[in-house]
Amino acid sequence: MELASYSDYAVRLVNSEEPERGTDTLTSVDAVRDLFGANSQAARRATEADITRFRSVRTRLRAIFTAADSGEATHAVDLLNSLLLEFPVSPQISGHDFLDDEGHPRWHMHLAEHPSNATAGYAATAAMGLAFHLTEYGVERFGLCQAGPCRNAYLDTSTNRSRRYCSDRCATRANVAAYRARKRLETERSVSTGRSADTSQETAPRADRRPVPRGR
Repeated sequence: MELASYSDYAVRLVNSEEPERGTDTLTSVDAVRDLFGANSQAARRATEADITRFRSVRTRLRAIFTAADSGEATHAVDLLNSLLLEFPVSPQISGHDFLDDEGHPRWHMHLAEHPSNATAGYAATAAMGLAFHLTEYGVERFGLCQAGPCRNAYLDTSTNRSRRYCSDRCATRANVAAYRARKRLETERSVSTGRSADTSQETAPRADRRPVPRGR
């Protein structure tokens, strides 16, 4: 697994809450365990106490995306560095579960955490994943969905750095809203122009129609 792929841990945790909509799915131990995905061994360590701890880490991760999305690159890096210091990991070379056609291990870097609880392990993985993603692609690749009120976090991997939405669904919704707004504006301008023309005709001075005296 590429180390940058661990950044998905951060995105999943941040998006477990939608502040603008007032929703939060991180309300149970099962919800905490679901965030680990296929890493079932680490998920089994989760307890009730991790719910509050996960929420705290989530707030700090969202702050990183918010700073990056606002163009505050240095602040975003500082926030990420503070997480890396608090939740360290030990990179190791691993070949498990990855074999080539001849049965030889495909060596890759793996994050070996030594956490005191499930939150520490998850936070360490998420922070290191974001760190590798940032140094590989740039801090400007961290974004928040522009289709309000969504504001979900995403990592832009497009070739031209053009991503603005967390999903195709939000992109479609934003495009439809923009199209309707343009049509409304066009209609309002058309009506306004028609009214201006009518007003102009009503207020224009009438031509002097007095008969011109004929010569005698």
